[in-house]
Amino acid sequence: MTDKREEILDDDILVEMTDEDGNVFYYVEEMIIPVDGENFALLVEVKDEHDHDEHCDCGCEDDDVIIAKIVVNADGEEEYIEPTDEEFDKVQAAYEKLLDEEE
Repeated sequence: MTDKREEILDDDILVEMTDEDGNVFYYVEEMIIPVDGENFALLVEVKDEHDHDEHCDCGCEDDDVIIAKIVVNADGEEEYIEPTDEEFDKVQAAYEKLLDEEE
């Protein structure tokens, strides 16, 4: 099994997130989307490669992409938190607009 985290470039931002069950997931910050004076990150999960055949149903081919709000905590460090539904909708609209402009 190859650990893709080892392949992350030095200039990429690797974000570690833990779910409510204690499972750890790693994401690469693909882009920052500013909305209403706040920054939101488009994060793409980094998955470990493994051997699988054409019948693999582990979901490893699917990209897990999330949007996280970037806030500064009391220690002055950036944290990634879940946006509100309203914030998510605004960021999604801004992202779609960016994609339309690229075409």
